[in-house]
Amino acid sequence: MNTKTFALKGTICFSASPQELSIAEDSWLVCENGRCAGVFPTLPEKYQGIPCRDTGSCLIIPGLTDLHLHAPQYSFRSTGMDLELLDWLNTYTFPEESRYADLSYAKKAYRIFADDLKKSATTRASVFATLHVEATELLMDLLEQTGVKTLVGKVNMDRNGSPVLQEASAGESIAETERWLTEISGKYRNTAPILTPRFTPSCSDELMRKLSEIQKRTGLPVQSHLSENPGEIAWVQKLCPTTHFYGEAYDQFGLFGGQNCPTIMAHCVYSTDQEIALIKERGVYIAHCPQSNTNLASGIAPAKRYLQEGLNIGLGSDIAGGTSISILRAIADAIQASKLHWRLTDESRQPLSLEEGFYLATAGGGSFFGKVGSFREGFEFDAVILDDSSLPCPRTFTPRERLERLIYLGDERNIAGKYVEGSRIF
Repeated sequence: MNTKTFALKGTICFSASPQELSIAEDSWLVCENGRCAGVFPTLPEKYQGIPCRDTGSCLIIPGLTDLHLHAPQYSFRSTGMDLELLDWLNTYTFPEESRYADLSYAKKAYRIFADDLKKSATTRASVFATLHVEATELLMDLLEQTGVKTLVGKVNMDRNGSPVLQEASAGESIAETERWLTEISGKYRNTAPILTPRFTPSCSDELMRKLSEIQKRTGLPVQSHLSENPGEIAWVQKLCPTTHFYGEAYDQFGLFGGQNCPTIMAHCVYSTDQEIALIKERGVYIAHCPQSNTNLASGIAPAKRYLQEGLNIGLGSDIAGGTSISILRAIADAIQASKLHWRLTDESRQPLSLEEGFYLATAGGGSFFGKVGSFREGFEFDAVILDDSSLPCPRTFTPRERLERLIYLGDERNIAGKYVEGSRIF
């Protein structure tokens, strides 16, 4: 019998729309050949006899997507939180990432990261590695073993790094990128490459042009950072004086979305109206990273506006600007940050609702990976089983209230099961 055809029984919850939850208590969720076949009040006759897992009263939700995190930074999360972005990069990030030239260190650090990612509610993730080819391949090897679906990027940076973390030239950076892509070609089922110019200040024009040539030839997706911090934005304007806004620094090289260039840009805290219009036109995905934006004092991204205006937006943990790998935590952070944005910046837009925050973490970010993040028929079967029995209370909660409590109070101990494209992780 096909091991990717089975059913889960429990309280099933997914986004019917960005503003509405679909909740089915004591119901069956059927996976057929790794894809969702539907949610049913009783198990249909055609599926009688397939393996079934009865989760009791547990909540079953789509797997969560982390659109932006830095795997090598997991080792020093929760340190340097009194610094702003650029000082934090120079003081903590660049020195730490340089250590990944040592494969023995990389193996220890990446093993911890991969193990924790496996235990989390994350089923899809877009990940920055470092500029080191061998360490990046090691990370991909470890992530492949977790069963989580990931995009992993060897970082490109040929300027404004540090004496211990910078590629010698654009030519060297591209040669190493080509070597990496050749060495991993056809190697993995669960992980795949994504082109990763660190951010405009770290990449010369020559490097960006050559990365664009690779992108056009291969069709690979792209990930980077955009309009995160005022100091960063001012720096980009000096480096790219002919551009009108930060996004044009990528767009001038064809690395800013479009039909054949799927792109994730993290943060977008200070995107101008012009930049927002181009993000929407190009279909760029915004990785909203509220915890990182708070920790590094970057600001409050207008996530509600992006959602209301129909932009593609999901959530990112942004380890280690963010300190928690939990996307459940990111949902709570996004809702809380949007309340501050509403109260302090724009009273015309209400804060994100629970439903909207949940949507960002599931279908919103998941759609970057295809038909992911929902239990609609035909979607890839990514599911997480949440057990709230360790959160006792003398009263009874509705399924929506239970989900809310798990978002605000839950952690990996509440994750009772996890599936990715129909494969059981645990």
